[in-house]
Amino acid sequence: MLATIGSPADLKRLEHSVLPGLAAEIREFLVHAVSRTGGHLGPNLGVVELTIALHRVFDSPRDTLIWDVGHQAYVHKLLTGRQTGWDRLRMTGGLSGYPSRAESSHDHVESSHASSSLSWADGIAHAYALRGQDSRVVAVIGDGALTGGMAWEALNNIAAAKDRNVVVVVNDNGRSYLPTIGGLADRLATLRLQPGYETYLEASKQRLRRAPVVGNAVYAGLHALKVGLKDAISPQVLFGDLGLKYLGPVDGHDIAALESALARARGFGGPVVVHVVTRKGHGYAPAENDETEQMHSPSAFDAGTGRSSKPKPLGWTDVFAEEMVRIGHRRPDVVAITAAMLHPTGLGAFQREFPERCIDVGIAEQHALTSAAGLARGGMHPVVTLYSTFLNRAFDQLMMDVALHREPVTLVLDRSGVTGSDGPTHNGMWDLSILGVVPGMRVAAPRDAVTLREELAEAVAVDDGPTAVRFAKGPVVESLPALYRTGGVDVLWESPEPTVLVVCAGALGELGVEAAHILARQGVSATVVDPRWVLPVPAALVEMASAHPLVVTIADSGHHGGFGSALADALRAGEVDVVQRDVALPQEFLAHGSRTEILTTLGITAHDVADRVAGWVGARPRLAASSGSTT
Repeated sequence: MLATIGSPADLKRLEHSVLPGLAAEIREFLVHAVSRTGGHLGPNLGVVELTIALHRVFDSPRDTLIWDVGHQAYVHKLLTGRQTGWDRLRMTGGLSGYPSRAESSHDHVESSHASSSLSWADGIAHAYALRGQDSRVVAVIGDGALTGGMAWEALNNIAAAKDRNVVVVVNDNGRSYLPTIGGLADRLATLRLQPGYETYLEASKQRLRRAPVVGNAVYAGLHALKVGLKDAISPQVLFGDLGLKYLGPVDGHDIAALESALARARGFGGPVVVHVVTRKGHGYAPAENDETEQMHSPSAFDAGTGRSSKPKPLGWTDVFAEEMVRIGHRRPDVVAITAAMLHPTGLGAFQREFPERCIDVGIAEQHALTSAAGLARGGMHPVVTLYSTFLNRAFDQLMMDVALHREPVTLVLDRSGVTGSDGPTHNGMWDLSILGVVPGMRVAAPRDAVTLREELAEAVAVDDGPTAVRFAKGPVVESLPALYRTGGVDVLWESPEPTVLVVCAGALGELGVEAAHILARQGVSATVVDPRWVLPVPAALVEMASAHPLVVTIADSGHHGGFGSALADALRAGEVDVVQRDVALPQEFLAHGSRTEILTTLGITAHDVADRVAGWVGARPRLAASSGSTT
C-alpha cells in the first residue's frame, strides 16, 4: 500500500480497514531503511498511527503541521511523496533527518531544537487570522519538549486567542531521550493511569439523568464534585486553567480513536490540546526492549536483531564519560547537570556511581545554567554537559548568572564544530563566537583523548569563574604527542627556520601535523602548535606569532568570532604586526552529511590546507624567499 501513496490525498481514499496493514508496512520500511544508514528510529516507530491520522483529518499543506524537534517526521515524509532517497538518509544528497523546506511544501518548520513548535504555531495561526485565511495549525510536541519553558510561554499566548484554530497534540510517551522528569511528567503519568476516566464519567452522567424525578437535580448537585475530582486526579487542569480545551488521553496506536479526537479538535474553532499516549519504538521488539533509549538514534544495525552492525570506536564522549567518574571519586563537590541528554553526553556512568550528584533538569538549558550558578554559590562545582548547539539557548544565563557572578561552573560542550548528519541545527560551530564575548570565560579545546582528560581536570580545578571544554563528535585518537610545552602551548611539529606558524584548535591538530608534512615536501617550513586553551589566547602564542612571518589558524568554528578572530584581536592588542590567515567554517548553515564529507567540501583537509598555505607563501615574495619555497 505504501507505494500507492504519493500524497495525503491518496491516504484519505483508503478504507479504514486497511490502515493497520499500512502502519505495519511503514514500520517495516523504517526499520530496514534506518538499519542501513542509522537515524532516529524509536521516535518514528512511536508516531506511525498518529501521523496517519493527522494526514487523514487535516489538509496538509493548506493546514500547517509542525513537528517539535522534527526527528519524528520520517513517517510524515513517507506520506507526503518522499519514498526515495532513504538509502542516503542524513547523508550528502539524501533526505534530511528533519523537516526540510527544500524537500517539500508540507514541511513548514525546520528547527530541530526542542520546545519551539508552539511559538511557531502561535505566530502562524495569528498570521492566518490577520489575513482571514481559514487554515488550521497543528503542533505535535512531546512530553519531553513540554519541560522547556518556551513551550509554556507559547501556551500562555495560544490560550488567550480563543478563536484561533490551533491544535496542540501532546505526544506523550513518557520520554525525551530518557524518561521525562519533573512535576509535569508526574502529572501526565497520573492521567495515563486513568484512561477510562472520561468514559466512566459520561456513562454515570447518562444514568443519573435517566433517574425519575430527581435525576437532573442529583446530576446538577454532583457536577461540582465531578469538577473537584477531576482536578484532584487529572492533570488536564494544567491546560484547562489556561483556558485550553482538553481532549484525551487517546490511545496513540488506535487510528480510529485518533481520527475521532483530531476531528473534534479540528471542528472546535479555538485552541485545543489533544493528549495522545504512544510508546516509543512501538511495533519493533528490539526498540521496545531497549530500556535505555528505545533505539532513539542508532547507528547502522542488523534489522533482524537490532544489534549494531559494526563495533563502535572509542569516541570523545566515551573518554569524557570515563574521566568524569574519576573526577567524581576525587572531588565530592563535583556535580553533573544534563538537559535530558544523560547518555548522549556521557553521564550515564557518573549517574550510576553518584546518583545524588547527577541532575537531569529536562529540556531546559536556561534553567540548567542558572541552577548551576546556584550550586556553585552553595559550594559545589557543577559540570554542565550540553551539545554545543544547545548552548545557544542559554546565552543570557551564562552571561548574567554564571559569568557576572564569577561562579565556578564548567561547561562541557559535546559535538562542537561540524557534527554532520543531523544538519545545520546540530553543527556546533557557534560556541566560540558566543563564549568569546563572555567576560572571564576560559575555553579549552583538547586535540586527543590524553588532552581531553588533562584539560577537563584543569577546568574543574578553576574556582574563580566559568570554564568550558569543547570537543568534536566521533572517534578520537588516544594521543597526538607534543614535542614540548611552552607557556601552556604544545608544540606538535617544528622545522628549522620556520616561515609559517600553524595554530590548530582542538580536534584538527592531527590535520595540522599532516599538512606540515606535505608543506615540508614542498619546501615550506612550519611550526605546528596546539594552544590547548583557546580563550583567552595564551600570551605564549602571541609571542610565537611575532617570530613567524605568516600565522595560519585552523579551527572548526565559524569565521566570525571564532578562534582566528580571537587570535587576531590578541595580536593587535600586543602590537604584533604579522600576516594572518584563517581556515575555519563559513558563516553559513551547513547541509547534512558526514563530518568527513562536509570538511572535505569546505576544503578543510590536510592536502587542501597545505595547498592554501603554500599559495599564501608563494603570493608574498618575502615569505617565499625566507622559506625557499618553489611554489
